[in-house]
Amino acid sequence: MKPILARLSASMSELRKNPNALLQEADGSPITILSNNKPAAYLIPAETYEALLERIEDYELGVLVTQRENEKSQTIKVALDDLIV
Repeated sequence: MKPILARLSASMSELRKNPNALLQEADGSPITILSNNKPAAYLIPAETYEALLERIEDYELGVLVTQRENEKSQTIKVALDDLIV
């Protein structure tokens, strides 16, 4: 059985009946949407979703920085004056 990862849950029919009431009851917290008593989706506030995307982007940038740091041994040192044509 899949765990429910939110303190509030609602069925698909409850969501269809009154989505605004669910959002107000959740007060910014995620809502597990159930289908046949199993988690089918999570409804999260737009601000939370945007923050998650920013954290993922920050993580991916951190991975890129680490990769670039590991490539330092492959670099060629040059003087700035050598680059001027």
